[in-house]
Amino acid sequence: MKRSWFAATAIAALFMFNPTGSVAVADELPVAKLPADDVVVTEHRARINGERFEYRATTGTQPVFNAEGEATAALHFTYYERMDVKSKAERPLLISFNGGPGSASVWMHIAYTGPKSLRVDDEGFPIMPYGVKDNPHSVLDVADIVFVNPVNTGYSRVLPNSKGEMPSREKQKDMFFGVNADVKYLADWINTFVTRHNRWQSPKYLIGESYGTTRVSGLALELQNRQWMYFNGVILVSPTDLGIDRSGPVKAANRLPYFAAAAWYHKALDEEFLNMDLLEFLPMVEKYTLDTYLPALAKGSMLPAAEREQVAAQVAKYSGIDKNVVLQTNLDIDTWFFWKELLRDRGQTIGRLDSRYLGIDRTDVGARPDYNAELTSWLHSFTPAINYYMREVLNYQTDVKYNMFGPVHPWDRSGNETGHQLGEAMRANPYLHVLTQSGYYDGATNYFDGKYNMWHIDPSGKMADRFEFKGYRSGHMMYLRSEDLRKANEDLREFILRTIPAQGEAAKYPPQQ
Repeated sequence: MKRSWFAATAIAALFMFNPTGSVAVADELPVAKLPADDVVVTEHRARINGERFEYRATTGTQPVFNAEGEATAALHFTYYERMDVKSKAERPLLISFNGGPGSASVWMHIAYTGPKSLRVDDEGFPIMPYGVKDNPHSVLDVADIVFVNPVNTGYSRVLPNSKGEMPSREKQKDMFFGVNADVKYLADWINTFVTRHNRWQSPKYLIGESYGTTRVSGLALELQNRQWMYFNGVILVSPTDLGIDRSGPVKAANRLPYFAAAAWYHKALDEEFLNMDLLEFLPMVEKYTLDTYLPALAKGSMLPAAEREQVAAQVAKYSGIDKNVVLQTNLDIDTWFFWKELLRDRGQTIGRLDSRYLGIDRTDVGARPDYNAELTSWLHSFTPAINYYMREVLNYQTDVKYNMFGPVHPWDRSGNETGHQLGEAMRANPYLHVLTQSGYYDGATNYFDGKYNMWHIDPSGKMADRFEFKGYRSGHMMYLRSEDLRKANEDLREFILRTIPAQGEAAKYPPQQ
């Protein structure tokens, strides 16, 4: 066990998720002292993708340094290495972030790519006793993985300066809590991590979920331009808008394929669609969205009355929402309203991040659900599991609270050009490929928006063969469903192996004929 004690006062936060999906943070309370540079190493065995092997887990803190070399924050991470690997130079490294902003790395760590997965049923619902189980689908067989908790998430915390003073909240925001500040300090941290662990020669990949996709898209260029660190792949799991403008009619139109998927799942459509497979049905809706619905929304009040009636009728058929209600929304159905309206006649609401989940409200009237049905279920499972796993399996002992969602708000969202930055990184690095993974039933970061991102990261189409999209019959965290845990990891494994260049394959563009 390595011990380098830079004791510090950590800040914890009480929090709750409100119906808007944002984090409301209560008063900050000083709780426990956190070392800035301190790790615990344990060894384990696994059977993954049919292979038996031993792996090493290193968990603890590594500092964020300022320009003067002073530690300004302690970032908690967990690093998994397969132990029978002869050459780190040939072994891929996968650097993993979740989102929020303000969310810990817990979600993908103990439910998706890590060597342990959450104890839930086959569809992702909580079961007791809480905890983790072996994950036979993890990509640890083909890549080492480090899960990183940004400042104030998980056990990560801001540190006092050499005088023992905590930076002001405004100063902390400038240092850590914004699109560009987040990317800058994490790029520095990754450089230190890669150097400490001798991974400069390794093929490298960034994976992010939700806001983590904003983070890794910006990191791809920041690491390339400022740290001179080049990546082979970026994986976008349930991506955000990445700063790509899709306001107005595009934003409204892009929801329809998701509405159709959710309505299909809950059997709220006509039999002609329910008799089709989901993947047979959705391409019809996507084509209608681009060819008819989007132009109709763009026309606004200039849309002829007869055409408006036709569009309302077709949108109603695809979305499961009554035609007269569609007309009352001016053809623009708000997502919060959809989650309340779709099953209103059954007295149920549907989940925001995963619309397979059902909720019940105090009253059936209203324009939005009282709560997010999926989130309460997930916190039900994940919170006890990560606290147990860190202490009793990985032997990381601390009195610092594990922040599932930490105090990072107000978050500075200005200057978000991360999607375009990812495109710039790809153009300058012929090795760099992108994989998008989306759940069809995700209403917060819908799958059609994920496709739209790809089209506009590379509007020229010159890099089309370096983008790939994979969809799953689940929601935001598609890996909670047992079948999609297997499939999503297999897709990720194939992507990693395929994007490692052949020996002697140079990073260059061939001349065009």
